[in-house]
Amino acid sequence: MGSGSSGNCYYIGTASYGFLIDAGVAVRTVKRELKEHGLSFENIWGIFITHDHTDHIKAVGVLGEKYHIPVYVTAEMLNGINRNYRVTEKLVSAHKLYKKGDNIVIRDFSIQAFPVSHDASDCVGYSFDYGNQRFVIATDLGFIGKEVADYIARANYLVIEANYDDNMLKNGPYPYPLKQRVRSHVGHMCNEHTARFLADNPSEYLSHVFLCHLSQENNTPEIAFNTVNDALVEKGIALELLQPLERTIPSPMYIFKSYEAE
Repeated sequence: MGSGSSGNCYYIGTASYGFLIDAGVAVRTVKRELKEHGLSFENIWGIFITHDHTDHIKAVGVLGEKYHIPVYVTAEMLNGINRNYRVTEKLVSAHKLYKKGDNIVIRDFSIQAFPVSHDASDCVGYSFDYGNQRFVIATDLGFIGKEVADYIARANYLVIEANYDDNMLKNGPYPYPLKQRVRSHVGHMCNEHTARFLADNPSEYLSHVFLCHLSQENNTPEIAFNTVNDALVEKGIALELLQPLERTIPSPMYIFKSYEAE
């Protein structure tokens, strides 16, 4: 429902229930998009937060406290959320604490959080297992470490950051300190780093890759797609789908037979 610095929010689930990953878009957007796809807002069973930067948490307090949706966070993440002045509704009773590596079982889904490198109070990616299928999201990370790579190695569906094109960033309008922060190990992944990782670590399981959190100033969907696709083609790797995600408008609903409710 949004992927970028203007707001991040994803839905994953079956036809009858599901989860949000991050809550950086307006509540009305979440309600509208679920309704348009025949999904019930009341059947959101939880919100899994990746980290406490504003573009990932703007609506989390309202969703949690007003609508009583459980918000899954680490203790460090919770403290960061409640310190964030742009989160006007603080998390008081809606949060559910976990530790990275815990196995969180909710109905047919098994969910685990893994650490990623980013300059937030705490920052994680998520793995959602449903039957024998795995969905992994790794956004807002400066590099792909071993734990991240281990989860990606078994993913069937992957949402991974391709934030910036290095040449565009170098020659773009950002001040030098911000450019350095973006390029650092606690910043963001560039197209080339994402491309090289996927090309150098082929997986027999991976079929769909979605490129997320594209920068408005330092990237384009075409550049991100071409950089990653060219690296995969060079290594003879064929995916069913490689798709940059929309920044400010909701993407289409992607339906996989493996994820449909029985």
